[in-house]
This record gives sequence, C-alpha cells and structure tokens, in this order.
Amino acid sequence: MSKKAVLLMSLIIFITLLLSGLTENKSFAKQETPGKTAVKKKAAKKPKDSCITSKCHAKIEKSKYVHGPIAAGECTVCHGKSDRHKDKPEKYKFKAVEDVANKCYSCHDKFKPKKVTHTPVEEGECVACHSPHGSPNKFQLVAKGGDLCFNCHDDEILAAKYVHGPAAVGGCIACHEPHTADHEKNLRAKPPELCYMCHTDMAEVISKAEFVHTPVSENCALCHNPHSAPEQFMLQSQAPKLCLDCHNEKKEQLAKVSVKHGALEVDRSCLNCHDAHMSNIGKNLRMEPLDLCLSCHDREYKKANGKNLMNMKKWLKENKDHHGPIKQKDCSGCHDPHGSQNFRILRHFYPPSFYKAFAPENYNLCFSCHEKSLVLNPKTVKLTNFRNGSMNLHFKHVNKPVKGRTCRACHETHASNFPKHIREGVPFGGWQLPVNFQKTETGGSCTPGCHKIKKYDRINEEHNE
Repeated sequence: MSKKAVLLMSLIIFITLLLSGLTENKSFAKQETPGKTAVKKKAAKKPKDSCITSKCHAKIEKSKYVHGPIAAGECTVCHGKSDRHKDKPEKYKFKAVEDVANKCYSCHDKFKPKKVTHTPVEEGECVACHSPHGSPNKFQLVAKGGDLCFNCHDDEILAAKYVHGPAAVGGCIACHEPHTADHEKNLRAKPPELCYMCHTDMAEVISKAEFVHTPVSENCALCHNPHSAPEQFMLQSQAPKLCLDCHNEKKEQLAKVSVKHGALEVDRSCLNCHDAHMSNIGKNLRMEPLDLCLSCHDREYKKANGKNLMNMKKWLKENKDHHGPIKQKDCSGCHDPHGSQNFRILRHFYPPSFYKAFAPENYNLCFSCHEKSLVLNPKTVKLTNFRNGSMNLHFKHVNKPVKGRTCRACHETHASNFPKHIREGVPFGGWQLPVNFQKTETGGSCTPGCHKIKKYDRINEEHNE
C-alpha cells in the first residue's frame, strides 16, 4: 500500500474515534443530570422532629451529664407522644409522668430489696435526687454531695466545731448507701466495721489487742459523733464527763469521795491512765499498774496543804525491801486509783495521825491483808515473831487507849532497806525521829528517840528497865 493510502486510512480512523467520544460525553451528561436533581431533593428533605431546638428546651442538652434518652433525642421514651404539641405547645402539653419509679425501672434495674430503703426510693421519687433530663453532676444528681442530702436532711448535724472528714466534703455516701442497705440509717456496714473501712490502722491494732473497750467493739458512735462534735476527735464531750456518761458506778463513787486521784483532774483525766480503745493490760491500762503510777510519781508534788508527796520512783529505787503490793506491782492493793473517803486515796480507813486510840476498824486497810489477831492477843508464841518471850509486842505498841502507835510509826508502807520494812526514822513534827533497829537471830533491839534501848528475844525473854 502506498504512503498516501496509509495516511488517508489513519486520518479516517482518528476522525471516527473523535466523533464516537463526543457522542458518549453527551450521553453521560444526560445521565448525570437526574442524579444532581436527586441530591438536591435529599438535601431539601425535612430533618427529624426534635424537642430540643434553639427555641424550645434549648438548655437541656447543654448539661454536662445528660440522661440517655435525651442524648439520643428519644424524649418520648419517658413522656409518650403528643403529635400536636409542636404546633401549639401551650394547648397540647405532654401528660405528667404519673408513676415515676416504674417509668425509671422500665429501663433501669430495680435495686435488690434490703432491710432499709432510702425514703425517696421507697416512695418512688427518683427525681428527688436525680434530674430526669440533665445536670452538671454525675448520675444527673440535682445537687452535689452534701448539698443534695441537705435538701431533705437538717444541716445542723454539721454545725459543731469539729466536722467528720467525709461529712465536711459532702461525701455522705462514704458511710451511707443512697438507695438500699442492710443496716439502719442506710449505713454501708455496721459499726465498728463501717469505721474500719477508712480507719484501717486502728482496725489492725485493735484486732491484735487482748482487751478492747466495749464501745469500740460495739459502736464507735457511743463516743464519737459521726457528723460533727464540739470536741476534738469528734467526741461529744471530754473526759471525765464522756467516760462517766457510761461508767455510772464511777460517777456515783466520785460524787461521794472526799479525796480524788489527782490524775482525774489534770490534762487528759481518765485517759492519763486508760487507753480509750484497747490495751494488752486489764482495765485498758496504758502500762502495767506500777509502771503507770511511777510514770507520774517520778517527782515530788506539793499539795494544797503545803505537804509534799515524795518521789516514789526514786524511793523505791533507793530502798530495796518492798511492801507486798509493790512487789506484785499493784499499787491499787492499798490505793483506790479513782478516789476515796480516806487520805492518800486509801481503799480502807487508816489513821492519818501518828497516834491513834486503838480500835480494830482503825486498821481496816492493814487487816485487809494481815490477820487482825496480830494485835488483839497480848500473849502469843505463834502469831508474830515480834515478841519478847510470849509478850506480843505488836499488841503492846498499838493497843493503847490514847496514844496507840500506828503501823507506820515503825514500818515504811512502801519500801525500806531494813528487815520487815522497819523505818530508818519517823517524821515527828520537824524532827526525823530515829528508830535504830537492830535484828538478831531470835529477836532484836531498837533505840528510838522515844525511849532507851529496848531488846526482845523470842527464846530468852529480855528484861528491860
């Protein structure tokens, strides 16, 4: 084929293809036009009806926490339908929700029945606490924390000087269940377990203690107010009043005594000696009895009458022969730790004076341990070793109608460095009257300031001038 023929053929093919493409473009343009019209129609379609517009209920959807149906635009879930409401809202209103609780429970699970039900729950008034639309507070609560509770409850319970931590920050539900509970006052647990939910340190210590104060094991609120109180540590009152509100027998005792233990009237009163919660020592004592006493009686005290109480700790350290109760580390063998009708808070009567006419009742304190027959029989060979032959020298010293010598005329009541607690000297006015006691294997002698040397011997009776 010639070059001219090939060129002509190529030109024909090109023109054919060009004309074919133009035809297809026109056809495509015709098909696309209806499509454009459909999109416009779709865009022009009215949006779904909504209760929330710029003119109606505009603020509901703006809350931080919005009720689920509101967020989904499903207002009719709760309110039902009213087709003409949108045209004339004032005339065609939605009916009020008559049974609020059942309406709520149509979506929400009912609370498991328990012994105690919060009043709004019991009365079906969920909206007393929860907004049915929206709220700035979690769970759509109508107010935050304690402010919600005080819509019903009296906020006077927080009016005292000291406020319990959860109550102070509106954390009522730290202790109370807001719906149903197994314990009175809608408590999450029964005290003291409720308190231990936060006070874990106390729970651990108390669980290991041998002795636990009754209110601690029964109900902390017997001493501590769970909301607010006038005294530190949420106490209704300070010791001793707080303690005596329960310990009636001590209250009656202290009302009658003429001598009170000084510890009750200084610093922490009862808590100077007792731990308010627990102890490993009986009576909830803070230390072993003798150690406890000596934690205060480790110095001299000047009394109102001008006399001094000795430094007992120092005395016991310097004098090695201790009286029986001291050996047993129990000062309460002779002293009542709360109060007494007797001087030095002694449990029983004992003459405060150096001389005392004899009567058995004058020595009730000593006779609470020692046999009173010790001073009632003028002759004996068994009752005492303090005798000259068979002459009972205890009887001779004590059993006098006027100037009977009290036991402490010769004996130290706490400790001495001499046998039988014999004193080194006796206070006699401003003079320390010496005793000068000397013990022998079968007797002894003394040369006090009140008489010449006197000897005694149990085997070979001494004859003194």
